[in-house]
Amino acid sequence: MRVLIAPDKFKDCLPAHAVAHAIAIGLRACHSLTHHNIDHELDLDLCPMTDGGDGFLDAISTALDTTTTPAQIITARVAGPLAEMTVDASFAVAGDLAVIEMARASGLALLNPADRHPFYTTTFGTGQLMRHAVQRGCRRILLGIGGSATHDAGVGCLQACGAHIILRSGEYARDSEPLRAIDLTDILLVKSHRGSPLDGIDITIASDVTHPLYGPNGAAHTFARQKGASDHDIVQLDHWTRELATRLNWDNFARMPGSGAAGGLGFGLRACLNAKLQSGFEITSSIVDLDRRIARADLIITGEGLLDDSSFQGKVVGEIARRAHELGKRCIAFVGAITTSSTALPSYLEVTELRSLDDHPEDSIRRAEALLRKAAERISFA
Repeated sequence: MRVLIAPDKFKDCLPAHAVAHAIAIGLRACHSLTHHNIDHELDLDLCPMTDGGDGFLDAISTALDTTTTPAQIITARVAGPLAEMTVDASFAVAGDLAVIEMARASGLALLNPADRHPFYTTTFGTGQLMRHAVQRGCRRILLGIGGSATHDAGVGCLQACGAHIILRSGEYARDSEPLRAIDLTDILLVKSHRGSPLDGIDITIASDVTHPLYGPNGAAHTFARQKGASDHDIVQLDHWTRELATRLNWDNFARMPGSGAAGGLGFGLRACLNAKLQSGFEITSSIVDLDRRIARADLIITGEGLLDDSSFQGKVVGEIARRAHELGKRCIAFVGAITTSSTALPSYLEVTELRSLDDHPEDSIRRAEALLRKAAERISFA
């Protein structure tokens, strides 16, 4: 029996490759105990997945290692999500392509909960990674922008990429002072295509977010709370980004679906550097040859930490389950918790709940690897 193990991460707990590995251990243990009832070998195909957030670099670089142009992992010291922080962030280079995971430099997971506040975080470190990639000769950048701690409309990233940003004082923004959301009101002008090292670079953004920059369905109202914002902060952030888009005459970019990704990084890169935004899941599935691997499998196992309504809106679990169903394949999902109603679950998805994080969140997160193994051991191969 061939089993495809293609989970997403369990957020704040396990990366996708660790989830896949734990499931594989459980399956092998189950097979070993019951092998006398099984007339064929167990063939495990581990395929960690991502939609552009945490784990994006690992998933893409691992897939690239199977091609004629394997990935080289580069580590650079850059600014963290807080301007005073420095982090060692890795990115991958394969030929003229750089694969960058924003969360490595500007991610929420890099901050202690007490330090999380989108007023004071910056995408500057992500821009530094992009600049490092170009300095190494890369002409294409694939950038996953999930898991951000930021809401600076991408201006910190543009600043680090060499864009000319003029402040209300008439001075240029200095590289020694990374721009943050709280600085948005000071920005008067951002000059595009004026000699930035990133001009002419082919930038593709991988994201599953379809929200615009501002408005009731915008970045602040949708994502800022999880980054540490209060109700009052959310209103302020929405106002600042709306005013910035108007002042820069970039409102058409602000309204585009996906411009609210990563606190507006999608907006800034589209407006200033002609970046293209594509589905992170679609990019990953193409690179890892997911459809072929699903077609070859007898059983598909996927999963994520939290199954909610968004899981069936272009994200890993929903898309894998849908594709498996189309090919008549059995599909199982391991999840830490379910917050969607049972009536909202597609009838073709067999869901095995790992353990409700709502009941014992700290214990479940701490023991997730062991719980995954035990859940995998209970799978019937009949």
